[in-house]
Amino acid sequence: MTASPAPSIPEGFEPTSPGGDFIAANGPLYMRMHDGVFQLGFRVEPRHTNPMGICHGGMMASFCDMLLPMAAHRHPAVGFRFLPTISLQLDYLAMAPLGAWVQGEAQVLRSTRSMVFMQGLVTADGTPVARASCISKLGAMLTKPGEVAG
Repeated sequence: MTASPAPSIPEGFEPTSPGGDFIAANGPLYMRMHDGVFQLGFRVEPRHTNPMGICHGGMMASFCDMLLPMAAHRHPAVGFRFLPTISLQLDYLAMAPLGAWVQGEAQVLRSTRSMVFMQGLVTADGTPVARASCISKLGAMLTKPGEVAG
């Protein structure tokens, strides 16, 4: 019996390691800039699924909690800062089955001196599966993932 080949990653996506042991254990995540828009994605693997064989809601929430701040890092009013989550709201719209390519885009709605308001949409193989909104605290400048500027 031969093993089936690993599903491909869409063109232009590169592996990313945003830092921290949690996402390192739950990734891999892939990112790209497409037409000036930051996109983050992952392929649903067996370890990402619930007993029904679909992407676990906790994995989707973790993905959104990475997507929104990583997109905000590219916004000129925010920059590369630590953005601890104050509030994360998710609407689960559909299932993301095992093997699906999950991809999200997000935008900054507003940035104040101390907070950032964001929203995003996540699809699985092109079907909307989650809508997220987030409020994050505008934290310290970072030099690289997980490292605060001195």
